[in-house]
Amino acid sequence: MEALIIYAHPEPKSFNGAMKDRAVSVLEDEGWKVTVSDLYAMGFKAQADGGDFAQRVDPEFLKYAAEQTHAATSENGFAPDVQAELEKLIRADLLILQFPVWWFGFPAILKGWVDRVFAAGVIYGGDIGMFSKGRFKGRRAFLSFTTGGTAGTYGPTGLYGDAEIVFWPLQNGVLNFLGYDVLPYFQAEAPSKTDDAGRASILDAWEDRLRTLDTLSPLEFHDLDDFDQSKGWTFKPGVTGRTIAQTGVGSDVE
Repeated sequence: MEALIIYAHPEPKSFNGAMKDRAVSVLEDEGWKVTVSDLYAMGFKAQADGGDFAQRVDPEFLKYAAEQTHAATSENGFAPDVQAELEKLIRADLLILQFPVWWFGFPAILKGWVDRVFAAGVIYGGDIGMFSKGRFKGRRAFLSFTTGGTAGTYGPTGLYGDAEIVFWPLQNGVLNFLGYDVLPYFQAEAPSKTDDAGRASILDAWEDRLRTLDTLSPLEFHDLDDFDQSKGWTFKPGVTGRTIAQTGVGSDVE
């Protein structure tokens, strides 16, 4: 079993760093082979541009997804840093994205990793599939993050809005899009506002989560077959469900 942790925090002594270190220790103890991509330490380039490809289809006009698709069919078609991350990702049975929530989403360096590494022609597109028919169907992935706000501020009546809605684009549009079984996220609540005992308790809860991964049920999403492509990927007649699955929020639709 191979686990890949994508770690995105600029300070090694941060609480995110402590979570990353605990994850490596626990997962290895549980028998996983663990690889960490420490994006800041690697100096990983966040911006997607023409330099991501060894040879361009069209040097005069950059159509990024088309260049990715071309690179996927070429030997050594991607820049070395992208190719290295692709190889790690393809090997991994478990993907953990470890990051601080900045402006209700990924830090730029992690968003850049997604942009550049989740490459058309390799990870999605064409006959590869998407969502319930995606390449990584049967593999697991989840978000692990720290927040500045408390859990209450991310509640249904909280200032920031329900966390299930706030992080829906990341869980559905990034992980579920690729076919992963998306496990519930782990939120380290406001560690910067917590004392040493509180932070130790969060790390212990994090360890417990990692040791019980096999007991967790993935989030529920609609199957791709529930949608009619000819009608703009909307529900087929007779399909019912919630607009945001397994959250208790959103409107019932039919």
